[in-house]
Amino acid sequence: MKANIYVKSLLICFQFFSVVPIRRNLPMDTRHLQVMLRLFPLYGLLKGFLYGGVFWLVLEWSPLTPLGNAFFLWLVPIIWTGGLHLDGWIDASDAFFSYRDRDRRLDILKDSRVGAFGVLSLIILLAARFLFVYEIAAFGSSMLALFVILIPFYSQLLIGLLLNHVPPARKEGLAFFFQKGKQASLPVSYTLWLALAGLCLAFSAGFPVLFLLMGIAAGGFYILARKVIQKSFGGITGDLLGASLEGVETVLWMILWLLVSIGMA
Repeated sequence: MKANIYVKSLLICFQFFSVVPIRRNLPMDTRHLQVMLRLFPLYGLLKGFLYGGVFWLVLEWSPLTPLGNAFFLWLVPIIWTGGLHLDGWIDASDAFFSYRDRDRRLDILKDSRVGAFGVLSLIILLAARFLFVYEIAAFGSSMLALFVILIPFYSQLLIGLLLNHVPPARKEGLAFFFQKGKQASLPVSYTLWLALAGLCLAFSAGFPVLFLLMGIAAGGFYILARKVIQKSFGGITGDLLGASLEGVETVLWMILWLLVSIGMA
């Protein structure tokens, strides 16, 4: 029975955050949402194994040029999420850069129209990520797939913590609904996931420094995102969660790119 709860809760992650066709009516009560939040790191690892596996296969077996490989790798996260989080990035950018008061920013988040700030922010985000992916792939080390796995792992940790510790901006929407799964013990659970991932990586690759640097970058982004969200919007929404996920994943790609560029990886 307990195993069934974990399976269904993990399926909720796939149903809401990926294009995987989970055509089932899954239970959405408090218990299942609590387990879902605890399983965010596992979902991030599974997503990471997909990204890392594609990265390894492309570097080892692809007949394409480095540019073609990079474009394919760049597309994988967009295809996996169906652009869901990118939509949040666009809406959050339009709202944040409007420099209006909180209430007006929240109204802009709900507006289905796309503004100039959203378009410009999306171009910058995707262009920056393509640069990072291209130069990492051009470096040619398939061992870096291990650290590509960590990118969605850390990003899922971050949005889980934001859901657990930042109040909702309004009493409606996806973020407010998922916050029924909030629990005081969640940081302890996430710490155990971090320890497990760190141990596995240290034994398999011997690169604990890179693991720690990526963790510090993700932690710093969490602190900054939490502060900005609370100050500018008064709380979390689904769009802000999506924007935070896209932001931290881009930062982690940048960390990996910088370390490759200066010869530390």
